[in-house]
Formats: sequence, structure tokens, C-alpha cells
Amino acid sequence: MMKDTLVFNIQTVPDAEAARRLLEHPEWSDQQARDDVMDYFLQKNEGKSDFPRHPFHQVVVISYAYLVAERDEHGTQWVLKRIASGGTSESSEKELLEGFFHLIETRTPRLVSFNGRGFAIPVLKYRAMVHGLSCSKWVSSGDRWNHYESRYSSVYHVDLLEVLSDYGASIRCSLSEIAAVFHVPRVLSEENARELFESGALSVLRDHCETDVCSILLIFLRWQLFQGALNHETYAYLMQSIHNYLTIESEEKAHFSNILEAWE
Repeated sequence: MMKDTLVFNIQTVPDAEAARRLLEHPEWSDQQARDDVMDYFLQKNEGKSDFPRHPFHQVVVISYAYLVAERDEHGTQWVLKRIASGGTSESSEKELLEGFFHLIETRTPRLVSFNGRGFAIPVLKYRAMVHGLSCSKWVSSGDRWNHYESRYSSVYHVDLLEVLSDYGASIRCSLSEIAAVFHVPRVLSEENARELFESGALSVLRDHCETDVCSILLIFLRWQLFQGALNHETYAYLMQSIHNYLTIESEEKAHFSNILEAWE
């Protein structure tokens, strides 16, 4: 078992600066550039979707749950250290990415995501290269079969969308669908990430991302229980410790109260 586990999720908006360069309109405002690059991708996708391609996603939030495997008289136990977001609401994209890849470089944690291989990881790598960052551990960790880039190994990265669908052999279900079936609390928001970002409500967007991380974490633990990586006693202990953590933290982080309410 790897000592550290990082359950993570990201929030993005279209990169206005890249849009101005691509569409050759340096005079456009950020809002107009984002509108027009989405129109550009709508045409590229033959009217099916205006979702920008991976390099055009500017990372504005990286949220995570951090767990550490610690030994006690009963053996190895997972301990939840924190559920939070990287940096602050004022942090630049480069600072957020530096924090994420510095953690990879120094701690080499096991990553857990939902659609991380399809979206979050490609975006993070593209955007790291935008800012000229490097992370040698990303490609040097592990062995021939088990490493961060290996799609079919869950040693360094568990993409729950992949493993739960047997890597696409069965239909891929959404996070909300799986949470509903597993009785996992899920707090949905009708607020658009781009609208929150452009209105300056980045703290709200960070809160939303952290609640998503809570749902991903609980689904991951259910998968670990099924696999036998956790026994029922350890699983129950972890669930209670997460509930206790959210209860304590909800005194200062009101959005955790929403998770607890959904949990009940």
C-alpha cells in the first residue's frame, strides 16, 4: 500500500488569453474571448458540444482529500488529514499547479479521481507545460506496468469512472448516478463554474469542488471495501472518522454541513 492517497477534483474555465491568440483577436475582453472560443469548439464538434479541448481549460480550483497510512497496535490504518483546496482564492493557476506537482514530486501519492484520465490529468499536464513546470516523478515513479501514466493499473492512479466501468467494457455512469445507487451524499449546484469565476465568487467554487471530493472519496472507499483492501471494521472506522471530520470542520466551513445533511 502506498503511504499517501490524494483524492482530487478540479474546476476550470476557458482560457481567455489562449482564445485571443487562437482566434487572432488580441483586443477581445476575457468574457468575449471565452464566448467565442466556445463557439469555435461548437463548430469544430459539428454542433454537438461547445466544450473546449483540454489545453484550453484554465485551472481555477484544485480540491483534494488527503489520507495517510499510519501504523498502530492494530496494524495499518488510513487517517484522513484534511479536505481542502490548494492555495487561496487569490492564487494564480501557476501557483495551484506548482502545489499539485510539488506534492507528486515530494510525496508520490496514489491519486484517486473521477474521470481523471479523461479530463483532469490531461488538463493538469497541458497547463503545467503552459507555465513551464516540470515533474520528473510523474514519469520516473513505479515500474514498467505500474506508474502514473498506466491506464490499466490502479497502483498510482485510480480513476473511478474507468475501474467501475471495467475501462469502458460496460456503460460509464456519472458521479451523481453512482452516488445515488451507493447512498453516498452528493451536493449538486446549479451555479456555473465560469459564472462564479467571472463574478469573483471563487470561494463558492472552491466549496463546490470540495463537496465533490467528499463524494469521490466515499465512492472510492466503497470500491476498496469490495476489493478487500479494507475489511468491514476498517471501512466503518474510516466512514465514522470522515463524518467526525466534517462535523468538526463544518463549524468554519458551512458547505460541509450540506454534505452532512445529505449524509443523514
